[in-house]
Amino acid sequence: MPHTKTRLLTSLISLSGLLQGCTVLAIADAVGTVAVKSVGLAADAAIGVVKISGKAIGAAADAVTPANTD
Repeated sequence: MPHTKTRLLTSLISLSGLLQGCTVLAIADAVGTVAVKSVGLAADAAIGVVKISGKAIGAAADAVTPANTD
């Protein structure tokens, strides 16, 4: 994915001479927004995996350790 971002940025810079300044800024803003949202979604997915893994490890530890009968 990093190569895609680099190619997109290079294309935007190349096209900047042909486009008006406001258009270039709008396109760059849209690209930045998509990139930030993609990172946010990936982080949410990673956090979800960690939570599920933690619950599974906790359940396994509870199954293996003896119950406290105090």
